[in-house]
Amino acid sequence: MSGNPYLTVQAVTKYIKRKFDADPHLRNVYIKGELSNVKIHPSGHIYFTLKDDKSRIQAAMFRGNASNLKFKPESGMNVLISGDINVYESSGQYQLYVQTMEPDGIGALFLAYEQLKEQLSKEGLFDVQWKQQLPWIPKKVGVITAKSGAAFQDICSTIGRRFPMAEIVLFPAAVQGTQAVPSIVQAISQADQAGDIDVLIIGRGGGSIEDLWAFNEEAVARAIFSCRIPTISAVGHETDTTIADFVADHRAPTPTAAAELAVPAKEELSGRILDRKRVIYRFLATRLVQEQKHLDRLTGAYPFAYPDRLYRPFIEKQVALEERLHRGTQDLLYRQSQLFTQTNVRLNYVSPVLNLQQRLKDTNVLEERLDRSIRQSLGTKRDRFLTGIRMMQALNPLSVMERGFSIVYKNDEVIKTANALSPGDSVEINLQDGTATAEIRSIVPLKEES
Repeated sequence: MSGNPYLTVQAVTKYIKRKFDADPHLRNVYIKGELSNVKIHPSGHIYFTLKDDKSRIQAAMFRGNASNLKFKPESGMNVLISGDINVYESSGQYQLYVQTMEPDGIGALFLAYEQLKEQLSKEGLFDVQWKQQLPWIPKKVGVITAKSGAAFQDICSTIGRRFPMAEIVLFPAAVQGTQAVPSIVQAISQADQAGDIDVLIIGRGGGSIEDLWAFNEEAVARAIFSCRIPTISAVGHETDTTIADFVADHRAPTPTAAAELAVPAKEELSGRILDRKRVIYRFLATRLVQEQKHLDRLTGAYPFAYPDRLYRPFIEKQVALEERLHRGTQDLLYRQSQLFTQTNVRLNYVSPVLNLQQRLKDTNVLEERLDRSIRQSLGTKRDRFLTGIRMMQALNPLSVMERGFSIVYKNDEVIKTANALSPGDSVEINLQDGTATAEIRSIVPLKEES
């Protein structure tokens, strides 16, 4: 067993892939079938299954080839495919690598046209509610087409013949080829940003469906829909119909017809002006007759015949109102005067100044009463004091001593009778001008009168 040469899965897969690469019958294969499980990757790659009623094969179409498709692949669509069959090494499965894809039984451009038309119709880009009215007398007409094309010359000659007062502004753009779509979108943006374009013609002369295809692209359709200027689509001949025709506000079968739609004819405009003038004259004449009749009725009416009677009641009413106003004013002034007097009295009654004056008067009276009371009290007190002084002076032993009397003390006690003394007692004798000490030798009682 160990001697057998075992191969890796990768080696086997690479061997099978080399077989596929070497087989010329698997290169540039043309296959038809039905699309199933279509997945369009954000990167642009397309992955799907191609099947018939008995078999199926995995397929991939890379971005480089997918970008050339004019239609959107969808499940259930029958297609014609060319490409290579090879092995996808990571899964070990063989699959079809698609280079070109065409619808089976219908043209790719026609299918792409129908798909985009259905998509934009569902989004409402064709709805009448979004269509703008064309101006009656445009001052500036914008034109988006090739500078050297016959379409621009036809538009200029038609506008110059019909309405030479209009200014034509060309926004040149490529109208076929790979640069046509971005060129047309940029021209629409420039016209929209100009700000003074009144109507915009977008178109070109006739050609094959491939020549006119730029006007069937989604970017051009959305740019026309977003344009704020009223637009006229004029692409190809009368039998040619593009997506731009459905999105534009108005459609003209040819560039010449677009110019006729964009501006009025001088003769038509002059006739319309004359018609408007006649209508205005008739209206004014009729209105003048009506207004004159109305004026006559007004001037013959009673108020205008006797105007003084018309405003006499108002004068009388005014006089009555003036009298009422005068009386009311007098009454109001009297009531206000009374109220003022009453209020003034009340204010005086509670006035701080008057209260202060009254308090001052009361204070003065009380001060006078207090002064009299104090003087009376002081007089009484003074009299009593003098009386006491006189009594004290009369009773004062010192006063008696001034008349030759003296006071005898024994052991600090006043001796009032001789019986209080005994011979040999030591006494003090208070005189008017000093004190003397003496000793009692004898006592002689006072004899009573018989």
